[in-house]
Amino acid sequence: MVFQYIAYNTKGEVVKGKLPAASEEAANDLLGYAGYQAISLKPYIPFLNVDKLTSGLFQVKPGDIILVYRQMAMLLESGIDIVTALELLREQASNRALRKVIGSVIDDLRAGHQLSRALSKHPHVFSPIYCKLIGVGEQSGDLETVLRQVADYMEKEVTTAKETKSALMYPVITSVVTVVVIAILVTFVLPGFGSLYSSLGIAMPASAQLLIDLSAKLKEYWTFLMVGALAALILTCVYVKTAGGRARWDRLLLRLPLLGHVCHLNELARICRSMSLLFRTGLPLTEILPLLIDSSRNRALSQAMANVQQDMIKGEGISKPMAKNSLFLPMMVQMVRVGEETGNLDATLLAVARSYETEAEDKMRSLIALIQPVMTLTIGLIIAGMAFSLVSAMYSIYGQGF
Repeated sequence: MVFQYIAYNTKGEVVKGKLPAASEEAANDLLGYAGYQAISLKPYIPFLNVDKLTSGLFQVKPGDIILVYRQMAMLLESGIDIVTALELLREQASNRALRKVIGSVIDDLRAGHQLSRALSKHPHVFSPIYCKLIGVGEQSGDLETVLRQVADYMEKEVTTAKETKSALMYPVITSVVTVVVIAILVTFVLPGFGSLYSSLGIAMPASAQLLIDLSAKLKEYWTFLMVGALAALILTCVYVKTAGGRARWDRLLLRLPLLGHVCHLNELARICRSMSLLFRTGLPLTEILPLLIDSSRNRALSQAMANVQQDMIKGEGISKPMAKNSLFLPMMVQMVRVGEETGNLDATLLAVARSYETEAEDKMRSLIALIQPVMTLTIGLIIAGMAFSLVSAMYSIYGQGF
């Protein structure tokens, strides 16, 4: 890692430069050994950062991280030390970005850092929640078991994400096909019918005339429509990037018909399972809630958890603040209340997580089974409506003596 510094030299002059070092502390020590007194020391970020450009091309997939956790647990159980295990994993890793991250972790371990701290320096690859769990495993001497638990938990998350994407894939594909078919009909078929009927001087049915007029307008203003749609898409993306926009977008996702409830259940199950795992390791709720807030993928639920944290600090517990927000479903609130009263919060949260995961899986299967016939019927109705309008126009020709 390269650091950029501004410092006083032994003559009291201000000097600037760059210095390669393993960490900021090491860079500060090197400056001190050289007789420099640091004024400013920060990582050097070049104007054209090759690492950032290549990170998008060589992203680390969750499946690669799961494999790293599982293989690390296996190697540690066989008696291999952490550094050697990571070196073996780096050699067999096929992902360039993952090899680089593992190499950085190895350097930090050799510099005397713990594994959890070395992993936490790469939050885009290793989740802070998992790093915290690994830190607890290091302290308890049961790192191999914790690594396997983290791998199992990540695997469940990946499976859930794949099921959600598969449910959305069919309607997306069918929607694209529908748009393409309608565009072909509007661009090529309907104008031909319009020219034919105009040349014959025939009064067409209202439905056919409406389609032909609509086709002419779309053909005339299609550039403006495309620019407007593109501008709306860009503005929406920019708005969603803001804090308030992202929260409103995530809240809208939770309120979508059918799919929104599945996403809601999955997010609550993830919160309950994470809280159960962290609480079982002995972490206090004051440390667990900030981790859940930072790692939440839904800003609406993240804000709700932040409100729960504020009320918990005031001494209201967890279940009472949760009951104030409708995003926390009644069963979750009731089970958390039972867990607080019995002192068995980790078990009750795990039971809620399993219940919500089972319910989400059932609803997802039902949703996938429902989407296919609904989309097929919708496409059929659209095409049938257009065909009926054109056929009715043809019958009108025969009715007028042609």
